[in-house]
Amino acid sequence: MCLGIPMQIVEINGFNARCEAKGVERDISLFMLQDDAVEPGDYVMVHVGYAIQKISEQDARSSWELFDEILAAESALSNA
Repeated sequence: MCLGIPMQIVEINGFNARCEAKGVERDISLFMLQDDAVEPGDYVMVHVGYAIQKISEQDARSSWELFDEILAAESALSNA
C-alpha cells in the first residue's frame, strides 16, 4: 500500500522544496511537478520524498483530519 502525505511548500530552490505538515519539515523533490506552476504556500501530495500532485488546501486539511481519526482509533484499540 502506498501512502501520500499532504504538505505545504515553505520555500523552493530549483526542483527542491522545503515542505511542512503538522510541524514536521522535510526536503522534497519537485522534479515530478516540473510542468506545474508551484510556489511557496501551495499544497502538494508527497510520496517517498517526491511531490506527486498539487492539491487544494481543503484536500490537504481533509486528509490530515482522516489521518488524525485513524491514529485516534488505533490508539483507542491499543489502550483497550
